[in-house]
Amino acid sequence: MFWAPAAISIRRTWKRLLDGHCGIVNVNHRDKRFEEQPCQIAAVVPQGKKEDGCWTASEWLSRGEERKMAMFAQYAMAATEEALEDAGWKPTAFEEREVTGICLGSGIGNFDEVYDTVVAYDKGGYKKVNPLFVPKLLINLGAGHISMKYGFMGPNHAATTACTTGAHSIGDAARFIAFGDADVMVAGGAESCIHPLAIGGFARARSLATDFNDNPTLASRPFDADRKGFVVGEGAAVLILEELEHARARGARIYAEVKGYANSSDAHHMTAPKENGEGAYMAMKKALKQAKLPPSAVDYVNAHATSTIVGDAAENAAIKSLLLGPDGKKKPEDVNISSTKGAVGHLLGGAGAVESVFSVLAIQDNVMPPTINLDRLANGFDCNYAPKHAQQRQIDVVLTNSFGFGGTNSSLCFARHDY
Repeated sequence: MFWAPAAISIRRTWKRLLDGHCGIVNVNHRDKRFEEQPCQIAAVVPQGKKEDGCWTASEWLSRGEERKMAMFAQYAMAATEEALEDAGWKPTAFEEREVTGICLGSGIGNFDEVYDTVVAYDKGGYKKVNPLFVPKLLINLGAGHISMKYGFMGPNHAATTACTTGAHSIGDAARFIAFGDADVMVAGGAESCIHPLAIGGFARARSLATDFNDNPTLASRPFDADRKGFVVGEGAAVLILEELEHARARGARIYAEVKGYANSSDAHHMTAPKENGEGAYMAMKKALKQAKLPPSAVDYVNAHATSTIVGDAAENAAIKSLLLGPDGKKKPEDVNISSTKGAVGHLLGGAGAVESVFSVLAIQDNVMPPTINLDRLANGFDCNYAPKHAQQRQIDVVLTNSFGFGGTNSSLCFARHDY
């Protein structure tokens, strides 16, 4: 169901998240070119044996599959395998495969392949271009490989909307089901671009935390007064969405329901949100409207909060504007917010999917995951952010937010089944 820096497999990852573990490490050993960079850290999928909660491609893929797939697609394939096992859905009948689709995207995709091929072409020309270059480059091949492996013939869709990709994939998949295009959808996001050029690009844009190369686990600190920027992460998360009566008829385990999904645009700046969080506010407000729920019903907000100065403040302002008032909570400390990016970094196109999984598990286990590294709050940050420690509480309704470069915003509302 989920692969991320904390560990492979959803239950292992979830436990480590609740325990306050951080998967951010120094990456100088991966490539000497990181040594010249102001940011030398990332949240990486741990390498090693599957039984130890780590990643070895050969334990999940055949040699042919590994050769043909970009790394983000490999992660997506493995996450899909676990999700389908958990859901008990591996249909063989034509009629069932016909109504099963995929909606899975990536923000950047196969960055390594692009870089390596450009260098090889520049040095050796046409004959140095791998015949698989284009298929490994295309972001929709993540969904395509899943479709081919399992024979799913429903919608085959791939969103690529920067850091909103995972949330858009899940929301769009829910709408495919609502419109009758499918009964079951594999939905999520994947990313793997821990490359010196990719990290360098974000660093030059002044988006990354650069003061923590010697203390990587302290680098991502959402909502903290001393936050300096985000940390790039990699991984994948996949959910199996299913039409409710279809799920009931086969006795499927239902973790939660997708109650609302909405999008908005800042129409403001390439990389920065409006300081008042207007775009985020509109997305959350529309998601609750679709869910037919008042602000007072929201028990927990899984924030996008990436640990940037402007972004965290804007989202915090938007959440308070929405959830405080006559139809919402009475005081700021009643508003429950946390960001899991302190633990797993920012998975870019995979972030919205990862955080959707965390949101669903928060409902399932009635626990609010912690915001690690939260030592000191600045003015205006007066809600409950679950600093450093998970909090047990009744959680029936969750909003989870995702925002991306270009001003794209998305909010998903999950609720306990039959809430």
